[in-house]
Amino acid sequence: MSKNTTKNLVGQPIFKQILKILPKDKFDLLVNQLQTDRYYKTFFSWDQLIVMLFGVFSRCDSMGEVCDGMRALSGKLNYLGMECSPAKSTAGDALRDRNEELFKLYYFVLIEHFKPVLSVSRKEDVRFSKFYAFDSTTITLFSDIMKGLGRNRKGDGKKKGGLKVHMLTDVHSDMPQFVKISEAKMHDKKFLKYLNPPKGSMLVFDKAYNFYEQYAQWTEEGVNFVCRLKSNAKYELQEIVFEKVLKKGEYGVFKEEHIHLHYKKNKQVLPLCLRLVYYKDEKGRGYKFITNNWEITPEEVALIYKYRWNIELTFKKIKQNFQLHYFYSDTENGIKTQIWCTLIAHLLLTVLRVMSKSKKAFSTIAALIRIHLISHLDIMWVVTEARRGYHQQSKTKNKSPSEIQMALF
Repeated sequence: MSKNTTKNLVGQPIFKQILKILPKDKFDLLVNQLQTDRYYKTFFSWDQLIVMLFGVFSRCDSMGEVCDGMRALSGKLNYLGMECSPAKSTAGDALRDRNEELFKLYYFVLIEHFKPVLSVSRKEDVRFSKFYAFDSTTITLFSDIMKGLGRNRKGDGKKKGGLKVHMLTDVHSDMPQFVKISEAKMHDKKFLKYLNPPKGSMLVFDKAYNFYEQYAQWTEEGVNFVCRLKSNAKYELQEIVFEKVLKKGEYGVFKEEHIHLHYKKNKQVLPLCLRLVYYKDEKGRGYKFITNNWEITPEEVALIYKYRWNIELTFKKIKQNFQLHYFYSDTENGIKTQIWCTLIAHLLLTVLRVMSKSKKAFSTIAALIRIHLISHLDIMWVVTEARRGYHQQSKTKNKSPSEIQMALF
């Protein structure tokens, strides 16, 4: 067989091609605004972003690995605009001292910048153009920098630290729209006050966010929501809208009720009028969904909640494809910086996948980028093809076994 010698080489390594997607001018505006380079003579903010993204894409376990890995590149650092790899102490000091707000704001700038690219997809079976899901995921820290996770260990063991990443995603594009990092002990429902959903939008979330006063405010503002009702929730039944008996093996919506939940506001107990939809899935599990929208069908209510699992898949992609088991700093500022840079890396790979129209899984693309990070291959070819073909020759050789091969039997 003969190799296909098409190499698809370009003049820059893949890592440089990824960095070219970033709008550096918008990053520089934030640097000037926050004055994050004020006391630095060599290791500037853009250099730190490059170093962090190199560590995230290559899945390095420590800042020492990141700096040593970049030092081995030597001649290729000029492609990145760097003269040399930073010392481990220099990079560590920047993680501790440079404000993580820079990378947080840049992440939101990137979301707005890439919105035209990522907004091409749409869930056709959902009538809401503004469709959002939100949830949180917990990341364990083996220190007590950010408290609130884990149990007290036996003996001399210490309680682990932890953080929560609260995220609001656009269900149509499967991309985060708002992110907040907090200590793990922060209750999920406190995240709701940071949201500002537009009128006419649809929100879907889990029962951990049951907060009736917030539900009432959204109803007044014309914001729709679907979530699960807690098993111990108390409500007043106003009317049974419809009810049917499911046969054995049958699943779907089997009951809908008009209910009133009660909440306190200014020391007054007020009613909240909602729909309660009962649903049974293929495995026989029962669910209770509540919504303030009276126009969609009960089946649409169940379908909307089903899309909530998309945000779980987003958390899974981030945790499985990027390094969030080891952190490059033991300070809160450094840990948050690494989280924001990881989210930036996730966004960049998602943009590459959409732009290339690749059918490869996200995990496959992340692995290919990691393997070929410093290769001079065309990045679009890597995320779409990333293989060299072999053509079978028309003439075949004598395939009779040799004496050595026969000796093996």
